[in-house]
Amino acid sequence: MKLYSLSVLYKSEPKAVLLKAAYDVSSFSFFQRSSVQEFMTFTSQLIVERSAKGSRASVKEQEYLCHVYVRSDSLAGVAIADSEYPSRVAFTLLEKVLDEFSKQVDRIDWPVGSPATIQYTALDGHLSRYQNPREADPMSKVQAELDETKIILHNTMESLLERGEKLDDLVSKSEVLGTQSKAFYKTARKQNSCCAIM
Repeated sequence: MKLYSLSVLYKSEPKAVLLKAAYDVSSFSFFQRSSVQEFMTFTSQLIVERSAKGSRASVKEQEYLCHVYVRSDSLAGVAIADSEYPSRVAFTLLEKVLDEFSKQVDRIDWPVGSPATIQYTALDGHLSRYQNPREADPMSKVQAELDETKIILHNTMESLLERGEKLDDLVSKSEVLGTQSKAFYKTARKQNSCCAIM
């Protein structure tokens, strides 16, 4: 899972204006980095221009996903990630970034702003913090813990079933248990089994 770009834009009528952006292009070769960064900026602007106000969308391009959130006040955010990056985490990040941005940067600066004039420095920190969505997002962390617990529970159930089968063999071979005790065990076993495949 990789997050490549995080951008804040203003959706003006003919074109979208890039206000601030952060990039992580370290996984690309040195000679491709500037071209990749330019392409991410172009793609972010194009997606915002073609998205309606008050909408969220995810656009797939090859193995990448571009998540866009355009608020009703024309402030927009774009996160570019690989296809494995969870969409819910990307939209949570975009909402958080846009809320912070709107509180720190005056609304009158949005239509005329540029990356050089806008004073908002938190994008790089968010980009690095959200590289691992499980650590940055509490819901992802809980989901991962639930998945691990489910695996452990499944393994425990399998080992219990194996032990149960062995217990059946031991009961049938036992010379110490009387006929009535064996009948009781079989009846209890039949009553406790939840599902039987016929």
